[in-house]
Amino acid sequence: MDVTRGRCAFPRIRYGGEMKLITLALAALPLISLPLLSSATKPVAPRAASPTGQEPASEAPRRAVLVTGASSGIGRRTAEYLAENEFFVYAGARKDADLAELDALENVQGIRLDVTKPDQIAAAVKTVREAGRGLHGLINNAGVFVLAPLAEVTEEDLHFQMNVNVYGPYRVTKAFADLLIESQGRVSTTGSISGHATWGLGGPYTMSKHAVEAYTDVLALELEPLGVKVSIVEPGNFRSQIFQSTVERLQARGYTAEGSRYEAQLKGFLARDQSRSDAADPLPVAKAFLDAMTSETPKRRYMVTPNQREADLTLGAALKRIAELNQDQPFSVSRADLHSALDSALDRALDRALDAVGR
Repeated sequence: MDVTRGRCAFPRIRYGGEMKLITLALAALPLISLPLLSSATKPVAPRAASPTGQEPASEAPRRAVLVTGASSGIGRRTAEYLAENEFFVYAGARKDADLAELDALENVQGIRLDVTKPDQIAAAVKTVREAGRGLHGLINNAGVFVLAPLAEVTEEDLHFQMNVNVYGPYRVTKAFADLLIESQGRVSTTGSISGHATWGLGGPYTMSKHAVEAYTDVLALELEPLGVKVSIVEPGNFRSQIFQSTVERLQARGYTAEGSRYEAQLKGFLARDQSRSDAADPLPVAKAFLDAMTSETPKRRYMVTPNQREADLTLGAALKRIAELNQDQPFSVSRADLHSALDSALDRALDRALDAVGR
């Protein structure tokens, strides 16, 4: 791979400050927990199921949920957990092997689904509609990760990042909107604490996750009056193969980081053990999605971190932004007024939580 100063072609990595912070950021990259996608296109054998695609008459009908990017990581854990908790899960994946594994799970049906391909999305809509279960929920989980400094990332790689992480939820939600409105259902998207915090060399990814935050808020304004509840789940660092796969992909492409302005940091990333085998099980993230799919009053945002440090970093980033917005501008408010506004917001959140449990 040819690399020249200022024009590095950085890898497209599938899936989830200042220069002195880059090494720390790479050592604990927040929230890259999204599943890998595959380019396999061969058909998968049909699962053993009723010819009509309906539940057996002896079983109570299960509400159906579609999870994109369900081959591994958060998507796979969420698909399994929902299937264990009275849902029928359409699990989106791309590889034949992943589809076969998903089909083997009870109450799960694998669906070939690349969120960048309109024909596959249309085929998924047809499959779900013809099955006759309707669609109670959509979980937009498919995503990718591009590691690159913003001063060097190629336009092609930046487009790739946005095409999956931002246009993907847009395409899939738009395609399934009629089914979701019919069922008065739910839409939830995998965001990230990187939708609030940022970190060096993570520009493409954090840009995409900030965009998903805005997407969720606007979607809620537009769909909730039609009876569809909208939320976003924002994980921190949980167990996945994303970083190890990153290293393997870089090595397969012959990438060395030579010529980059950030050569030392990138080489450090390549040299470290990225297996993440000691990271936390993403079960808490799956539980957040279950709440988003079942609660009468789901939260708009579910921040799910495995430790206090990541939670503090995320909340700190949000508060820092408020302070910066208020600083030295003609309509700044006092510290007391900011405290009062925060208290009011916390009270409203508490009221919603109490309503959710019936006070």
